[in-house]
Amino acid sequence: MALHLVRKALGCPSFNRAFHGGTVADPVPQNNGTHRIFSGIQPTGIPHLGNYLGAIESWVSLQEECSSVLFSIVDLHSITVPQDPAVLHQSILDVTAVLLACGINPEKSILFQQSQVSEHSELGWILGCLVRMPRLQNLPQWKTKRASLKQEGTVGLFTYPVLQAADILLYKSTHVPVGEDQVTHMKLVRDLAQCFNKKYGEFFPVPKCLLTSMKKVKSLRDPSAKMSKSDSDKLATVRITDSPEEIVMKFRKAVTDFTSEVTYDPSTRMGVSNMVDIHSAVTGLTVEEVIRQSAGLDTARYKNVVAEAVIQKFAPIKSEVERLKMEKDHLRKVLQVGAEKAKELAKPVCQEVKKLVGF
Repeated sequence: MALHLVRKALGCPSFNRAFHGGTVADPVPQNNGTHRIFSGIQPTGIPHLGNYLGAIESWVSLQEECSSVLFSIVDLHSITVPQDPAVLHQSILDVTAVLLACGINPEKSILFQQSQVSEHSELGWILGCLVRMPRLQNLPQWKTKRASLKQEGTVGLFTYPVLQAADILLYKSTHVPVGEDQVTHMKLVRDLAQCFNKKYGEFFPVPKCLLTSMKKVKSLRDPSAKMSKSDSDKLATVRITDSPEEIVMKFRKAVTDFTSEVTYDPSTRMGVSNMVDIHSAVTGLTVEEVIRQSAGLDTARYKNVVAEAVIQKFAPIKSEVERLKMEKDHLRKVLQVGAEKAKELAKPVCQEVKKLVGF
């Protein structure tokens, strides 16, 4: 996410309007220490190209722009579907290594493991007692996940949006970075903040959406769907730690169409347009510049160009991830220190919530 977009959304001098729960709102005040940003990532496999361009890259910008930023590895959310304990433990460390390698700096932001701060679960229970079951049943997250399951979902999967709200509200977060397709997910968070405030008095800020500028990266095998860690087709997703050979193979196998020219038209040429979006994002070129530079290339050769651009982008990150993965004690220490900092913020908020509730 470009730094000027962060400045705009946080109300710096060049800002005109801010997004407020999916609608345009009045500008927020300049960033004078009153803003707090929260975001999380699940430790369910190595982050992929879409995670990097859609979230992690903007996180790095946010920590440079804002004085209070928290990034959580949300392991409580990850167990809403079955997990192998040993694999999950390793995944938590792997994701920590990836975030550090991508540029997340524990000196500039708080990076922590969600389960190490028990107040997340406590607030999640309290907020869960404020929301009715039909509301959760009608959430797009539940409908989508339930449709993809081969069996009935767990209670945890059903109520995870409430925990997600607790994650955000626990730190009195004012902004949450999201893509355009995630704005509706924030409605429950905002509604719960307002419901609590109405019942117990003004306490939680109602968090605003901080829209990221990157279009969502599509699957290389099905450009009508998002790139996903859980895709059963291993050629569909480019992981940050993939080898150059793997990246080249995945892009060569990417679905495009029968027109050889490189053009940009997401409505009629989704596959090729996905290539162009990726190429633009990893090089910093505009879509127009990408098209101009690709004149004369057929799509087969263009796929190799995009693959090479992705390889160059991820090469230093991949090298640093491999180094950090060998330093497990360091990774655990980063998470421990981060959890201590997060708990310092969370504990007084949770104590005040319990007092207001009557505990």
